[in-house]
Amino acid sequence: MGHTATAQAGSGGLTATEHRLANGLRVVLSEDHLTPVAAVCLWYDVGSRHEVKGRTGLAHLFEHLMFQGSASVPGNGHFELVQGAGGSLNGTTSFERTNYFETMPTHQLELALWLEADRMGSLLVALDDESMENQRDVVKNERRQRYDNVPYGTAFERLTALAYPEGHPYHHTPIGSMADLDAASLEDARAFFRTYYAPNNAVLSVVGDIDPEQTLAWIEKYFGSIPSHDGKQPPRDGSLPEVMGEQLREEIVEQVPARALMAAYRLPHDGTRECDAADVALTILGGGESSRLHNRLVRRDQSAVAAGFGLLRLAGAPSLGWLDVKTSGGVEVPGIEAAVDEELARFAAEGPTAEEMERAQAQLEREWLDRLSTVSGRADELCRFAVLFGDPQLALTAVKRLLDITAEEVQAVAAARLRPDNRAVLVYEPLAGPDADAEDDDAEHTEHSENEGAEQ
Repeated sequence: MGHTATAQAGSGGLTATEHRLANGLRVVLSEDHLTPVAAVCLWYDVGSRHEVKGRTGLAHLFEHLMFQGSASVPGNGHFELVQGAGGSLNGTTSFERTNYFETMPTHQLELALWLEADRMGSLLVALDDESMENQRDVVKNERRQRYDNVPYGTAFERLTALAYPEGHPYHHTPIGSMADLDAASLEDARAFFRTYYAPNNAVLSVVGDIDPEQTLAWIEKYFGSIPSHDGKQPPRDGSLPEVMGEQLREEIVEQVPARALMAAYRLPHDGTRECDAADVALTILGGGESSRLHNRLVRRDQSAVAAGFGLLRLAGAPSLGWLDVKTSGGVEVPGIEAAVDEELARFAAEGPTAEEMERAQAQLEREWLDRLSTVSGRADELCRFAVLFGDPQLALTAVKRLLDITAEEVQAVAAARLRPDNRAVLVYEPLAGPDADAEDDDAEHTEHSENEGAEQ
């Protein structure tokens, strides 16, 4: 029926077992009796990279439609039942997947499994023009609130469009365009569901205070009769040359509180040692107040109020190193950019110190272990590694891989990739005049990596 593997040292002896139903649904279970809760996480192998031109935003729209009722659960029932049982739930969409998740008191686990199976098996029964219109408006409003009407709100979308060329599957972000959302028909949505929301295109993980045998029996009972579907096309190839070969730039004059420099560097695909080395490099350079860029720009030069460098890990396309610097006072961007380039060049030439390696790896280890220590975080990571890399056990050994990275590897990836000819750049200039002091709505891009989707 399945097999078990034990986590390597560094993940606290966590284990996971794997199973597969006859209809192709992959199941991952991880027992943990520390607290009387269980997390259910379902990843469908569909995101914005699977969309076609003219129909962007369908994956994200569909994530909303999944909360609009199914055959046995009308209207807002999914929320009402889970929250009424003391649980929490949500769903998000990214470039590479759509996920749905509930955290329940242990004795309510069966309810969460039944609810997920009901919408996987019967959503089309409840999908009509009214629910389609309703959620189309919700998504368009979300776009206004999170992108169009907040300072720096479209930065992620603009940089993505610069960093991935026209026609590339990652050229557009999961939020979709207003025009495409308007153009999506009920039949488009139905075809999308039939193709992608099949058990053989999904991974279900259940983590926490569970009885694995009983849990598997419930999964078989509720999901086992849902038919598989074979019509899915693989996503378009997302590979690109290792280096962009030129610097791409866009200047935006907008109602923003301060000048800003943002850039996206093309980095190695997730799942590689080079990507882990890039993670360590960006942590040393821009991961918090002990980082080189913070020390240089915020503390020493006092030319910026914030300077960060983070990694957007992507499996089906090059990852992005995301630089975000907000200037202080009337500081001009060229001086900031020159200082950034100087720091990156110095890092590429000299590499990290032993102390920087130790601190960055400890920081990344702590973030990973924090994630794996919650039932919902572990459920999500088990799904991620199963969907994107074919092996959920890799989630339990990720910390060990990060700690194996050497200073030489970190220096090598910095020298090869953190160069001016390997980035897309956005420069924000505030509007002059009476509106120039608009309040910053804290609309930075930090959530986009994992939460491109709905905050239901």
